[in-house]
Amino acid sequence: MREDEGKKVEGLTRRQALKASGLALGGLAVGGALIGTATAKGDGNACSDESCQDSCPPGPACYWKSPGRAQRYSYFNRLPKFQPFDFSNPTTIARLCPDEMRITFMGSCIPPVRKAQQMMSVFVEVGWDGSKPLDQFVFDAGTGVVANYGAMNVGFGRMDKIFITHLHGDHMGDVTHIYDFGPSADRQSPLYVWGPGRSDFQWTDPISGNPLPKYKDGTADYCLALRQANRWHTESFSFQNTSYPAYKDPIQNGIWIVPDYPSTSPMHGQPSAVKDTDVDGNTISDPSNDGYAIVPIELDWTKRGDTPGDNLAYKNTTTGVIITHFPVIHTRRGSIGYKLEWWPSPSDTGNQTKNHLTMIYTGDTKVESNCVNAAINGGRGIDVLIHEMVVPAQVWTMKNAYSDEIQNFPVDSTIVQGLADVEASSHSPQGPFGYLLSQISPRPRLTVATHFPVADDTVSCAMKSVQEHFPKEVVYQGNHPPRFAKNPVRITWSFDLMVINVSKHKIVEQQGNVSDFGFSPWVNYAVPQKDMNIPKYHDKSGDSDPYAQIDTTTQLPDCTGGTCNYRDDGY
Repeated sequence: MREDEGKKVEGLTRRQALKASGLALGGLAVGGALIGTATAKGDGNACSDESCQDSCPPGPACYWKSPGRAQRYSYFNRLPKFQPFDFSNPTTIARLCPDEMRITFMGSCIPPVRKAQQMMSVFVEVGWDGSKPLDQFVFDAGTGVVANYGAMNVGFGRMDKIFITHLHGDHMGDVTHIYDFGPSADRQSPLYVWGPGRSDFQWTDPISGNPLPKYKDGTADYCLALRQANRWHTESFSFQNTSYPAYKDPIQNGIWIVPDYPSTSPMHGQPSAVKDTDVDGNTISDPSNDGYAIVPIELDWTKRGDTPGDNLAYKNTTTGVIITHFPVIHTRRGSIGYKLEWWPSPSDTGNQTKNHLTMIYTGDTKVESNCVNAAINGGRGIDVLIHEMVVPAQVWTMKNAYSDEIQNFPVDSTIVQGLADVEASSHSPQGPFGYLLSQISPRPRLTVATHFPVADDTVSCAMKSVQEHFPKEVVYQGNHPPRFAKNPVRITWSFDLMVINVSKHKIVEQQGNVSDFGFSPWVNYAVPQKDMNIPKYHDKSGDSDPYAQIDTTTQLPDCTGGTCNYRDDGY
């Protein structure tokens, strides 16, 4: 073990942060405001502190004048194909080895919307139980990602556990779709949503001295509002089967170990479905086994594991998965990252001396020490680190203007400074990202930069920034390290439908081979339809009644005077 391995990082010093923000493109420094240190408005100088001038050398020159390089991601196109469908047996899910983890990027970009990439979502599967993965998880569910889930043969029944890093629309926008349409497909059981509790933050206006109220901004608040906002939808679809009597609540039955609600939560005790009220003020609740029940598991976002177990989010006593959380720095207090650890032998769960696979997903964050500590993992390291990266504000401005002339956008211009302020509150540009990675020892087996608008030009430029932080090591992207490279550092940039298979022996990147015109994933009901509960809206026989909530008096008849206008089978 190296001398610095296993050390805990308590924070990044001002000098370190300034060094991290020393980005430059073609000799133009991209201000320290990018990570919230010295904001160089007016002079474009990345280092307003004279003592750090030696830490801010000119960065790499990056080339932008190539329309072709801006419109393709060649690395991804060269990856081997991954087949999510087995058309010889179409109900079969793409198989995993018993000791393997699969990570699929269903969304990978930062707003604004980009056709090539949807917003953020990472799907993780582990192990194999004979016909399906042993356990599976959705980390974030940003706008537009459900189309990729469908294309990759992931049905709603496999999307019942959603872990939200923070409540920005690009990270939870499609939770609505997953919630609304799950019971119409193959999720006839509750939707469980993990996420941070209330920020408990109150801001006082420094000019007027007036305080803003403390807002109801936690995951339970969000889930209740989601339930209320979608009442019309859920009732309108409740002539369908949405539950089955054999369902066993995994929390009540001790299969999942999750934390009780934190003290700031509007809910108390063990997690349960949110409750609504009707127009008369009466409390109404969904049955605890129903597909339209939504169960928030709020996490105390201040916890980071200083007391063992205080940051537990999920432990499955049958599959060997443990997920913990830690605070990160993003926009507003309350953003978190997650660490997933999986022991293929459940009897080994939690035993750090036993072989297991470990993945970290930070969500959105500035460079900060909690992520570094989680990735150092007591000196054991991790297998995969998924961390956000954005382009510098100057590049972001140039791309938004559909330009390839970076010198037209000086770092002290109003628009660049506006985007620099966004990054200062929220994100990790490529230079700080490289610095953060250099502080993690041992290195992750694979580091994945995500939340990034990929193309050949942006990735090439970002690679140069990262490489600058590893003067004695080779940073590379690919399934095979460079020949003769000593201690190479492996990194990749995620893209929609990128699939990463992880085992103790190897990590392989692939690309999903899907159809743009597919209809839906294969539906796999937990029980046969005949074993489900009768629908909420039913007739006297207990069968579905699709007419219960509508007025059919103005419906055009299918047959008039013995002449058929159209067929009742839809043709």
